[in-house]
Amino acid sequence: MAFFWLGAFYFIYCARPEDWVKALGYAPMAKITAIMALFGLFFSMGKTPRRLSDLPREAVYLLIMIALLFVSALFSPIWRGGAFFNTLNFSKMYVAWVLTFLLITTHERLRRIISIQALAVAAVSAIAIVKGHSVPRLNGVIGGVYSNPNDLAFAIVLNFPFCLAFFVRTKQLFRRMLWGGGMLMMGAALVLTASRAGFIDFLISGTVCLWHFGIKGRRLYLIVSTVFIGTLLLLLAGGRLKERFYGLAGSTDTEVEDVANGSYEERRELMVKSLEGIAHYPILGMGMNNFMVYSGHWKEVHAVYLQIAVEGGIPVLILFLLFLKRGFANLNELRRMRHLDVDTKLFVGALHSSLIGFVVGACFAPEAYQYFTYFAICYTSVLFAIVKEREKTEPASGVWRVQNALSAEPTVSGNVYAREHFHG
Repeated sequence: MAFFWLGAFYFIYCARPEDWVKALGYAPMAKITAIMALFGLFFSMGKTPRRLSDLPREAVYLLIMIALLFVSALFSPIWRGGAFFNTLNFSKMYVAWVLTFLLITTHERLRRIISIQALAVAAVSAIAIVKGHSVPRLNGVIGGVYSNPNDLAFAIVLNFPFCLAFFVRTKQLFRRMLWGGGMLMMGAALVLTASRAGFIDFLISGTVCLWHFGIKGRRLYLIVSTVFIGTLLLLLAGGRLKERFYGLAGSTDTEVEDVANGSYEERRELMVKSLEGIAHYPILGMGMNNFMVYSGHWKEVHAVYLQIAVEGGIPVLILFLLFLKRGFANLNELRRMRHLDVDTKLFVGALHSSLIGFVVGACFAPEAYQYFTYFAICYTSVLFAIVKEREKTEPASGVWRVQNALSAEPTVSGNVYAREHFHG
């Protein structure tokens, strides 16, 4: 029951059904599902394989980070009430984080949660295209974390590697068409947002993704098809994106280029203003989401690292970087392990690509409080814990790795491994 409500929380947060069904907008669906998942965990205490004492170091970093944000809100020189309630709203992510780590103890559950998130973002991309095909940059077509075109583009970048992992993993034609169509919708939506930062971020994250799946995985067809489809999308729908890139060079021949150039200048000014704020309030910052008031522009600084430092203080930034580092450390530990099953290798590659996308995109986007990155770090912790637990409970000969590989959809490598090690 706890896992059911946890999945419902992921669906509500990622898919935003209240934007599709207006009646749902009158109920705090995310809070309801989070509370129900918490109750489910409470009543199942003692029955789950993991305990609170098993939480990894990154969970401690995140908890201290949130605690310091509350302290920052209480001493905010700008707006204490606003900072406090924004931090309180953000802190429910920690509940979801802990529940995810405690409840997801198998590869099957991890795949299910990640598929909910990936499918939700793909569905949101498709709906945004249908509803807002005539809206410039899909601005405001979907609410919440997708309302700003840059935010939508960022979410697409972070979730695209998961869709590709599921596409590669499945052998069923219908599912391949489903994941392939989802990636096509995400790519089209990304181009239509005309987000320069999102596009650059996608190129870098996508390159890492193709390295894992295309080159290391020896699937060269992925590289060819990606280049072909990407070029086609840019030719058909990339006009506004091209004009916005021209704006970076100072070109103002069109209205779009003029607005893009003005946006660039404004963002640079906000970054300078954020550095001034860090110099004035280096320890506790000015409180979550208070920089918009302080800047005088009512806009966020478009850099996660500056955003966290100016609103939470330098100690919070250090904790955030340590938290982020733990995600990469988990993946490095997994890559060092020998004879990992195919599923684990796929999701290690997808998570690595997603985290690279965040590290790069964080230099250009105000996404410090978007949940997707925190979920990705949690997935690395869960995956690492699953592998370590299997190694402890199953024979060291590697039987569990073969069983896990064979429990997934049949693969050539899995069948060869089984024939070599389990004759008859």
